[in-house]
Parts: sequence; C-alpha cells; structure tokens
Amino acid sequence: MSAPLDGRRVLVVEDESLVAMLLETILEDMGCTPVGPASNIDDGMAMATDGQHLDAALLDVNVAGRQVFPVAQALKDRGIPFVFSTGYGEGGLPDEWRGQATIQKPFTEAAVRDALMKAMGVELA
Repeated sequence: MSAPLDGRRVLVVEDESLVAMLLETILEDMGCTPVGPASNIDDGMAMATDGQHLDAALLDVNVAGRQVFPVAQALKDRGIPFVFSTGYGEGGLPDEWRGQATIQKPFTEAAVRDALMKAMGVELA
C-alpha cells in the first residue's frame, strides 16, 4: 500500500539551512520529492513560476528578512496548495492570509504531514 503523499513534489522555501534540511528529510520520509529548498524570495518566486510540476509547497513566512507572500500569491494563482510555517502561528499572518494552512515552528513530522494533506485535500488514511 502506498502512502497518500508518495511521489508528491513539494516546494520548500526556507532560509534556515537546518530547518530546510529537516523539512527535506520529513518530506522524503513521507515519500515526497522535495523541490528546492529556496533560501530567498527571488529563488522561491523563480521555482514557483517556472512551470515545473508542483503538488504543494511549504513556505517559511519570513525568508531572509522578506515576507513570502508574493511566492504564496504566485502559487495560489497556479492553483498549487501551500502551507505556511512560522514561529508565530496563524496569528502572525496578515488578515488576507488567515485561514491558510499554517504550521507553527518548531513543528513535528505529523504536523507537516497533516497540514500538507489538508492543504492538498488528501484523505487521512
């Protein structure tokens, strides 16, 4: 039986290398293919808009001192679900992004999996 996230391509936008490596490991453990990670907004924007197939994205809200919302908007425009990660939880998001799937740092593998599955509309097995 394959896991519900097997083979999913997930963009990672995260500027802290240890967190990015942790996310890559978590994604690989779930059977996903990590894309990136992008460590700044410009790289994240390029990866979000270059036309490559993405199933979802994990977006750190504050990337190298810039907010990730332009990348989030580009993904939203392409219909690609995403999850914000932030030290402040959903309460740290601007009003227009409230209600978006959000995980709070430090996060667990289960939190990442559940948020991704919810964002992608995948049923929990």
